[in-house]
Amino acid sequence: MHRYFIKLAYKGTHYHGWQIQDNAHTIQEELNTKISLMLSETVNLVGCGRTDTGVHAREFYAHFDISKELDQLENLAFKLNGFLPEDIVIFEIFKVPTDFHARFDAQSRTYKYCISQRKNPFLTGQSFYYHGALDIVKMNAASKILFDYSDFTSFSKLHTQTKTNRCTIYHANWEKKGEELIFTIRADRFLRNMVRAIVGTMIEIGSGKLGVEDMKRIIEAKDRSDAGFSVPAEGLFLEKVSYNFQL
Repeated sequence: MHRYFIKLAYKGTHYHGWQIQDNAHTIQEELNTKISLMLSETVNLVGCGRTDTGVHAREFYAHFDISKELDQLENLAFKLNGFLPEDIVIFEIFKVPTDFHARFDAQSRTYKYCISQRKNPFLTGQSFYYHGALDIVKMNAASKILFDYSDFTSFSKLHTQTKTNRCTIYHANWEKKGEELIFTIRADRFLRNMVRAIVGTMIEIGSGKLGVEDMKRIIEAKDRSDAGFSVPAEGLFLEKVSYNFQL
């Protein structure tokens, strides 16, 4: 067998996330179908992670195994892009060792969440419109508290099959760019709904409904009901996936 990696991106607005589900249109299903047809062999992609309904990915990796060696990979990527919907793009296809795994060999993942503070039709579906003052200084103070903890049960979706709720956060920061507030967070792994729950909690801190020190209380409670609301998926982007060598 031969293993190939695909570097891609997608706009998640019209999909029920990455992972194949019954009676739902997903990115994985779309790619499996089109690549299998193109290569005349059943292909099952393994993604670097899963994104939920409506979440976007500016950088995503997946691998697949196939019995034959592929050539003219740049041309294959070009043909597939003509075959795929306009909201999915393949940047590159390249061969990797058969034991290299898109999910398990990923060292870190970076997400960004975009908040628009002014109604903007060109950001619809790609940012969360929040009308009201937000104190970015307080939100960044709350971000620093995340580094002191590893158990993020309070920000996890309930009743998941995850074995552990422990994550190592390497970076978390808010910045203002024009009329947008952008939260960037990088960690070794993320729990289901984790980024959206963290952002929702920080909005409550930034708006004055909660204090900065409440972040400690919420994390230590290990109870999802203590944390803030979960912001909409449309503002969330998987920005980067890092491996232990340059892909």
